[in-house]
Amino acid sequence: MDRYGSSVSTSTTPPRTTASSPKRSWSAVALRWTRPAIIANLVGQIIIVGTGGAVRLTGSGLGCSTWPMCEPGEFTPSLHDASSIHPFIEFGNRTLTGVLGVLAIAVALLVWTNRSRSLSYRLLGLTPLLGVVAQAVIGGITVLVDLHPAIVGGHLLISMALVAVSAILLDRSAEGDAPPVSLVAPRTRVATWLLEIALVPVLVLGVVVTGAGPHSGDSEDGYRFAFDPAHVTKFHAGFVWLFIALLAVLTVLVWRTQPPLTKARRVIALLAVLTLAQGAIGYVQYFTGLPEILVGLHMLGAATLTAGAARVPLALRTRADVDLSGKDATRA
Repeated sequence: MDRYGSSVSTSTTPPRTTASSPKRSWSAVALRWTRPAIIANLVGQIIIVGTGGAVRLTGSGLGCSTWPMCEPGEFTPSLHDASSIHPFIEFGNRTLTGVLGVLAIAVALLVWTNRSRSLSYRLLGLTPLLGVVAQAVIGGITVLVDLHPAIVGGHLLISMALVAVSAILLDRSAEGDAPPVSLVAPRTRVATWLLEIALVPVLVLGVVVTGAGPHSGDSEDGYRFAFDPAHVTKFHAGFVWLFIALLAVLTVLVWRTQPPLTKARRVIALLAVLTLAQGAIGYVQYFTGLPEILVGLHMLGAATLTAGAARVPLALRTRADVDLSGKDATRA
C-alpha cells in the first residue's frame, strides 16, 4: 500500500501473449493464396492448349522420340549441328506441364485443407491435379503410339475439360456452400444446359477438323484422320451456328429477367464476344488456307471460350457468400 492508501501490485508476471497456432497460420495462408493459385491454374490450363497447339502447328509432335525421356538416355534434347527446333518445342511443352503440375499441387493443398468448406468443393480442388497427371501419361502415350489421331484428339479434349473445371473452381471459390438457388425461370435454365451441351460437338468436331487437316502434329504425315476436311468443317460450322443461336436465345431470356442479373449479363456478354471472335477467326483461317498463326489463335480461343461457357450456369444461381474468416456456417 502506498502513502495515499492505495494498493500497489508487485506482481512481476509478464502479460500473456497468445501465440498463433500452426493451424491458424496455415488457414491465413490458405485464405490469402487460394484464389491467386486457382487463377494461375486456370491461366496455365489455357496456355498449355496454346503450347500444345504450337507442337502440332510446327510438326513437333515427335520432336522427342520417347517418353518420359526426350531421347533414349537423355531427358533433355541435345543441341548439335544436325538438330532441329522440333525437340525443343516438344520439350518446352513438357516443361510447362511440370509448371502446371506445381500449380495444381498448390491448388489441391490450399483447397483440400480448408476444412470450413464442403466436401464437394474440396474434391473439385483435386481435379486439376488429377487431370495434369492423367494428361502427362496420355501425352507420353501419344508419342509412343506415333501420334495416333484418336489419342491426340482425346488429349486436347481432356485439356478443354480441365479448362472448364478450373473455371468452375474459380467461381466456386468465391461462393459459400449453401444449396444453390436459381435466379432464373425454368426455361432459362433449359436454354443454359442446351448451350452447354451444344458446345461438346463444337469442340469434338473442331478436334476432328484439325486432325483431318494439315496440322496433325507430325511433320511427315499431316492428314491423320481419313475424313474430307471440307465436309467435317461444314459439320463443325453447323454446330457453331447452333451454339450461337442458343446463346442468342439465352441472352434475350437473361436480359428480360427481373430484377436485372448484373453478373449473369456480364458473363454472357463476355461469352458472346468470345464466340463472335472465335467464329471470325475460324472463317478467316478457312478461307486463307489455314495459316499456322490463325489456327493457333483458334485453339487458344476455343480454350478461352470453354472457360467462359463453363461460368454461365454458375452465374444464374446464387449461394451464400464465403465467410472470409474461414468459418462458413452453411456447409453442405
